[in-house]
Amino acid sequence: MTRVTAFARLHFGFCNLSLAHERLYGSLGVGLDRPTVSVAATPADEVTCDHPAVREFAERAVDLLDVAGADLTVEGEFPRHVGLGSGTQFALATLEAVARAHDRTVDVRALAPELGRGGRSGVGVATFENGGFVLDAGHPTARFTTDRPDVGAWSVPPVAARHSIPDDWRFLIVVPDSPVGPSGDAEDRSMRTVVESAQPSPSDRLAGVVARRVLPAITEGSAERFGPAVAEVGRLNGTWYADEQGGVYRPPAGELVAALDDAPAVYGAGQSSWGPVVYGVTDADHAADAREAGHAALDAAGVDGRVLVAEGRNRGARIDAERRNQ
Repeated sequence: MTRVTAFARLHFGFCNLSLAHERLYGSLGVGLDRPTVSVAATPADEVTCDHPAVREFAERAVDLLDVAGADLTVEGEFPRHVGLGSGTQFALATLEAVARAHDRTVDVRALAPELGRGGRSGVGVATFENGGFVLDAGHPTARFTTDRPDVGAWSVPPVAARHSIPDDWRFLIVVPDSPVGPSGDAEDRSMRTVVESAQPSPSDRLAGVVARRVLPAITEGSAERFGPAVAEVGRLNGTWYADEQGGVYRPPAGELVAALDDAPAVYGAGQSSWGPVVYGVTDADHAADAREAGHAALDAAGVDGRVLVAEGRNRGARIDAERRNQ
């Protein structure tokens, strides 16, 4: 049996969504040590799995790997479509588990597009591989049209910069009980609408924020400077998404971010991906106060939800194999 445990990620935003620039997308994010998804697999003559999404990924995986099948069990998961990247982590964990169960090695980056992953952002694939802070290079704009490409008809954006997350950094995660973000065809329609109308001016500002604030902060290990910098990345992205998500942030994320901005223990706050998850950047010395600020933000917004504090993860997915006597 092989068990693959994959880890959540935060997605701070894209560098460019305007067709006026030569490269599209280019995303920033970090790997987290929690929450996790865990998939266990043993070789079998067909695919068996009680989890619909994992079964679908597994059926595709056995075709790609040219193996007979696998018996899969989901041993841990976190909510999908909330901004923590569970879809990509489930897909890649399933692919890796099926391969390892059959004593095969697999290039998850090369095959991720065949599972419908990594089309716009490369952060989820990169953090599955190696964790850390990731800035990907996006895609040449000339390759993209308003039509959705066929599954597999893209490559995962290459990693332009990767840095280890300092050991004393912490990330506050607030998960409100509110509608999830768009996914699948709905997400594709929203993204096409945004890209077709995106103005280039936020991209010019984002280039400066990333080059002069985000990258120096992660290089120097300053959470106090990194937090406001990635929060600004999110705010600028929100100007592109405002019509699609009902504001700079998807409600109730705006109220949560506003409350966290007033908390001294939180250096910067924003929405991860389409939300509704909201993050805050803090450190080990202020983690307890940041957690309290997260609960207070939920109270101020009048919504229920969960609060946790995660560390950064500077390694990829965890793979455990158990050999059973025949």
